[in-house]
Amino acid sequence: MEGTDIQAIVRNTLQEFMSLEQAKSEPAYKAELQEERKRREQLERRLNELVEENKRTRKRAEESDRSSAVRAELQRLGVAKIDLAFKAVQDGIVRAEDGRLVARSEAGDVSVKEYLTAFVNDNPEFLPARIAGGSGMTANLKAPGAGREAVDIERIRPGMSAEEMQRVREEIVRVASQTLRGL
Repeated sequence: MEGTDIQAIVRNTLQEFMSLEQAKSEPAYKAELQEERKRREQLERRLNELVEENKRTRKRAEESDRSSAVRAELQRLGVAKIDLAFKAVQDGIVRAEDGRLVARSEAGDVSVKEYLTAFVNDNPEFLPARIAGGSGMTANLKAPGAGREAVDIERIRPGMSAEEMQRVREEIVRVASQTLRGL
């Protein structure tokens, strides 16, 4: 036994044993790694979906905010056909880098209020009709007498002069009679 190297034999035996153990456990590690990779990829996909959904939601919220601000301003300006006017101006109004709404025009960026005021002034057909009536109106309906100014509901108050009060009563009778004839 003198020629046999016991250390080399033990070393070889241990190496073979380690190789066999590693070969047994390696498929389990590979399968576990594969599962972890699949889970990570699924989580990344879900995260990307959530990010895209968040972007869409933010864009819808911003669009809704822009739409309501423009519609409110059109209503404040007295526009009767708000939806139609909104469709006409919506493409010209955008959000600036600082977050405020601006309108793009030939003169550069202007405030939404200025832009919409100019639009309404240029397009009075969006405002309510100044003369009530049309082809269906009856001929016997008359405006208040010549030289008389219309009654303003804001001017009706306690302590009015007797003359103003009489004019208000006459106007109420006139409007009521027109309404009853229309029924």
